[in-house]
Amino acid sequence: MEDNTIRKFARSATATGRARWLKLVAGAWLLTASAIPAPAAEAADSAVIVMYHRFGEPQYPSTNIQLDQFEAHLRILAEDGYTVLPVPEIIAAIRSGRPLPDKTVGITIDDAYASFYAEAWPRLRDAGIPFTLFVPTDPVDEGNPDYMTWQQVRELRDAGVTIGGHSASHAHMAARSESFVADELSRSNLSFTANLGGLPGLFAYPFGEANQSLLDAVEEAGYSVAFGQQSGAVHSSSDMRYLPRFAINQDFGDADRFGMVTSTLALPVEDVTPRDPTLQANPPAFGFTLTEDLDGLDRLACYASGQGKAALERLGPRVEVRVAKAFGKGRARINCTAPGPQGRWYWFGMQFYVP
Repeated sequence: MEDNTIRKFARSATATGRARWLKLVAGAWLLTASAIPAPAAEAADSAVIVMYHRFGEPQYPSTNIQLDQFEAHLRILAEDGYTVLPVPEIIAAIRSGRPLPDKTVGITIDDAYASFYAEAWPRLRDAGIPFTLFVPTDPVDEGNPDYMTWQQVRELRDAGVTIGGHSASHAHMAARSESFVADELSRSNLSFTANLGGLPGLFAYPFGEANQSLLDAVEEAGYSVAFGQQSGAVHSSSDMRYLPRFAINQDFGDADRFGMVTSTLALPVEDVTPRDPTLQANPPAFGFTLTEDLDGLDRLACYASGQGKAALERLGPRVEVRVAKAFGKGRARINCTAPGPQGRWYWFGMQFYVP
């Protein structure tokens, strides 16, 4: 029977949404801090990336994390056998097939809010924890007081923080024209060049929303790796143009959930349908092929936004997920999980944009 804890967290994921010396990571001006020392661990072929936005701003519950919650997360990472690595280092290892330490985690921060600089940056800096900051350039260019300044972004860059692109205006880009997208990416790149002297190598889609045209445009703009906001662990089978991250906020940021998602293992899949994160048919004919015969796959279960557990059809390694009814407009998710070793979970998720 499916464990009640994973049921709760899988449904909640569909409903929302520590130090060594600094080292230089290959790539355009991507200086990164190195990993928290961890006990010797088995090699792994996947890693978990987590995403934060605001810190200590409870009036924004969907994007905020409370400071006591965040400090608890840092303690878990320091004390529970994790290795926190710079995101570019994680991606380089997965691309090359180089094994990672078990329970490897990467930290990302979206939007460059002023509360991040005031509250989270000192805590991360003092702990020596590496992270990536995704910056939307328009509000920084405009001096919006809710956001960091370019001087502060340069301070982080000079301290070894990886800076990533996050569009210019943080628009719902999957819903906009190709010319709008091209202007967003061009304007963002011009601002990065003017203010930081170069272009980032990583990108995060605003709201995690994307479509095939946008994936192509982001790649053409110079970003070799891009992140969404779907749940799951990064693996060699993952689409490097649309990588998963677990969203962390105050409503779903308790220590138990954080420990569960950060110890997640990748559910290795291929031939995912539909490939386009923007739905052309609703409900989608969602499916994938399992590439490994893992213990626990007989208990594989998938959950759809607002609909709970979905029906599955299996033909050998092929899994077809039957969503009962159409998703509403906006963002929708399907999360598939299976029990793994030592109380951990295999996880594969997709976020879809519904026009």
